[in-house]
Amino acid sequence: LAALGDKSKTVIAQTAPSIRAVLGELFGMPAGTLVTGKMVSALRRCGFHKVFDVNLGADMTIMEESAEFLKRVEKGGAFPMITTCCPGWILMMEFFYHDLFPNMSTCKSPHEMLGMLVKTYYAKKEGINPKDIVVVSIMPCTAKKFESTRPEMKSAVDYVLTTREF
Repeated sequence: LAALGDKSKTVIAQTAPSIRAVLGELFGMPAGTLVTGKMVSALRRCGFHKVFDVNLGADMTIMEESAEFLKRVEKGGAFPMITTCCPGWILMMEFFYHDLFPNMSTCKSPHEMLGMLVKTYYAKKEGINPKDIVVVSIMPCTAKKFESTRPEMKSAVDYVLTTREF
């Protein structure tokens, strides 16, 4: 809320694809009703400058994971390669499946990937100092909150809200 009220900040929302299909249900609409326009309008009225879809981050993650996969094929690597898109799965591996660490992709999750793109590519394109950009992810899972606070992530996501919090 403080960032939304700070005129020196550019506040960006990025929403997970599922949010647009779940949000309407919280307001009494039939399950699965797409409310993309209403959601974006609400975010803009709340003061967000831009709203991005995490699908872009998912596309970038897929491209990076594909490159990593090919590198493993060419130079040898642990298989099967396991995606790191889900922080809940990462925690489960850390607690119970240490032997699978070499199989983990080194790529960031889609919302983390998009957060980085916003604070690098988008910031440069728009002439905005990355320090003046606040990225808020709206995600369906509380594990994304934990993911963005991990020091080794070097996250560009400043805040994570769940669907209900939004």
